[in-house]
Amino acid sequence: MAVPKYHEFMKPLLERLADGREHKLRDLYAALANDFRLTDADRAEYLPSGRQLLYHNRIGWAKTYLVKAGLNQLNGMMNS
Repeated sequence: MAVPKYHEFMKPLLERLADGREHKLRDLYAALANDFRLTDADRAEYLPSGRQLLYHNRIGWAKTYLVKAGLNQLNGMMNS
């Protein structure tokens, strides 16, 4: 399976955060990767720059666009 596009992470991310609790970002990365059944190869794929894992980047963009849409409370629910 290819790494999903950022918009495909939006709903699963919201579902993970629906409990209203604070979540560690690394735990969300792992949970979402499991939800999408990403392979080890998918999980190891970096951006062309080599600076960030592709699926981490896409989850980050999903969060960014959800916050821009007015879900500002997400900032306090996801910690490094």
